Amino acid sequence: MTHASPSFDIKQPRALATLAIFLVIVIGVGALIGTQTAPGAWYAGLEKPPFNPPNWIFGPVWFTLYVLIAIAGWRTCLAGPVSAGMGLWVGQMVLNWAWSPAFFAAQNLWLALAIIVPMLVLILAYIVNRWSRDRASALFFVPYAAWVSFATLLNASLIVLNT
Repeated sequence: MTHASPSFDIKQPRALATLAIFLVIVIGVGALIGTQTAPGAWYAGLEKPPFNPPNWIFGPVWFTLYVLIAIAGWRTCLAGPVSAGMGLWVGQMVLNWAWSPAFFAAQNLWLALAIIVPMLVLILAYIVNRWSRDRASALFFVPYAAWVSFATLLNASLIVLNT
């Protein structure tokens, strides 16, 4: 049996409070990590591929993605706080938050690649897991999967160009 939408009521006050918590945590932790690991002289000095986007694009893209990630996590949590979908969501989130410190703070391109590849796998697994259970949550992760695919290519390209 295929379900494209969850069986919970997203308009209940408790559900809305949970959404607020997800938004605050995902955006807040992402912003904190982003401000503490902002690109500096090391990153500026790296040789970059021609498809490297300008630095200003990352903030708006990540803010938008973090909103989508939070909403997907919220919906998944309401549907089953202890579930495979929630496990995939938490796993990708931990790796997401680990990537910037590995890349920018540790300045370790290889460690960052070792984090982003399994992160992408978990993002794709989440989409597959949610597709028949909560299509909206799966779709919220599609732009995230596209961006992280691009970021993986960029990370690998920086390794090739700078080692």
